[in-house]
This record gives sequence, structure tokens and C-alpha cells, in this order.
Amino acid sequence: MKKVAFVYPGQGSQKVGMGKEMYSKYAGVKKLFDQADELLDFPLTTLMFEGPAEELTNTENAQPSLLLTSAVISKLLNNNDIYPVMTAGHSLGEYSALVASGALRLEEALPLVRTRGTLMERAYPKGKGAMAAVLGAKVEMITEVLAEVNDSSDEIVDIANLNCPGQVVISGTRLGIEQASDKLKANGVKRVIPLNVSGPFHSRLMEPASEQFSKALEKIEFFDAEIPVYANVTAEPVKRKSEIIDLLLKQLYSPVRFEETIENMMKEDLDAIVEIGSGKVLNGLVKKVNRKMTTFAVQDPESLETFINWYKEESS
Repeated sequence: MKKVAFVYPGQGSQKVGMGKEMYSKYAGVKKLFDQADELLDFPLTTLMFEGPAEELTNTENAQPSLLLTSAVISKLLNNNDIYPVMTAGHSLGEYSALVASGALRLEEALPLVRTRGTLMERAYPKGKGAMAAVLGAKVEMITEVLAEVNDSSDEIVDIANLNCPGQVVISGTRLGIEQASDKLKANGVKRVIPLNVSGPFHSRLMEPASEQFSKALEKIEFFDAEIPVYANVTAEPVKRKSEIIDLLLKQLYSPVRFEETIENMMKEDLDAIVEIGSGKVLNGLVKKVNRKMTTFAVQDPESLETFINWYKEESS
């Protein structure tokens, strides 16, 4: 039996048409889409399949859309007796990982992530926060620059994502991001790319959302995970439900330590890391951490069949 890890994408991977081919081809998953629409009292399936893109991109819509797509593909793989030995997700993707690990039911996770998205949108005034990707710079230098901005002004800028070697995302007040970008370029960083996001996610500015989100989490039934879930906050495996809940609260305002997560997962002698859901973003990050790692991105019927064939050939 092959040892595979499933990793799940976060916000930014959504696109109009996501999940539509799966819905059309596999009758067994249609009820999951119908269930999502009923749970949310909202035509999520229509929005996913038809758009408009602007509405799908709204945080409170993008988050359940991505979770649903990932859960549908996971279900199809499970139907083929394919299960991961561990899971992880990037930001929102951690909820997909928890569903796949048995720590959280999909029917509770869908409304939960919609609430999460709404609270994240409201946590800081629209247009006042920003994020930017810093490419080709060392983390130590970025940390020093951010400390200068934070110490010399009333602005707030934090590291939000440690994605892979040479790719770090920063998050904070819009002016703080502008000041940090100027200082980074003055220090020789050639590429600082503003991101098209609606808020300063994974920064201290999300702490108000975390405080409100704790009330939503109290209403959810969590379970101990059946397999290890590598948490964004620690980059370490977790299975106990009490620890999972605590880390989900901290995740809102803490950096996503994805590079470390992949490094730690690969210590377990995996045969492949499989991105489950919309897009191939995480596939690219994994390859930058270790280009020799076998990867798959399962997002449509063709890529699903390709992975199933590889898994069954290799494990026979």
C-alpha cells in the first residue's frame, strides 16, 4: 500500500466552474452539493458552476466553495479505497484536512467556514488592510524590515505565509505594507507583489475575528482525528480535538507555516503528496520545497483517474 498525504488549497484557488465536471460525471457526489445548498440556505452550487467570479471570490463564498470541492474529491478517492496517511491544508484548507481526517463533519464544517469568512471580512475595515508576496528574500531580512516598520510607526505588518523557499507573504495595514515594500526594495528585494485580497489575513489585525470565531467553534462537535493533521500554526501533527480547536483560533492571526509543514510530512517516507481541490498552487509550492517529491493535483475527472491509476498500479 502506498503512503500518500492529502493537502488542501485555501482561498485564492477558487474559480468559476470548480466542481462542475465532478457533479456531471459522478452521480454519487451530487447529494453533497445539494446538501451544501440546503445547509447554507444559499445556491452555492450555482455560484460555483456559473459565477459571477466577483461574488465567488467574496471570502464568505470562496471558503465553503473550496471546502466542498475538496470534500467531493476526497469522497471519490475514498470510494476507490484510497485514503491518506496524513493531511494538511493551507489556511482555509486546514478545514478540508480536518474533514478528511475525521475530526470534523462536512455538514458542520460548511456553515462554520462561511461564518469564518464573514468574520474575517468584518475584522478590519475594507480597503484599509493589505497583503503582498515577497519573492527571493531571506526570512531573516524580511523579519528585520517588518520590525523596523512596526517599531517606527503606528502601522502593523506581520509575516502571514511561509510558503516555500523564496516565497513569503506579508500582511497588515495598507500603509504598513507600502512602507515595508519600499524598505524591502531598498534592501535589494526585486519583487514585492501586492495581492488581490479583501483583508490583512493571518496578521494581528485578525485577532478580533478570532475572539468572535471562538463562539462559533463552541457550537461545533469536533472529534479526535483518525490520522495526523499537520497544523498551520505549528507545522506539527495533531490529533487531539482540544488542541485542534485551540490551533484553529490561533490560525486566524498566525503565519501559515506551509514550507515547514511539507518538510515535516516528508520525513514520514511518503510516496506522494496529493493536492485535493481546485487548482495546482500547492503542487507548485511542494515542488519548490523538494523537486524530487512525487506530486499530483486532483481537481477534475481526468486528474482523478490519472491518480487512481497510479495508486492502484503502484500498490498492487
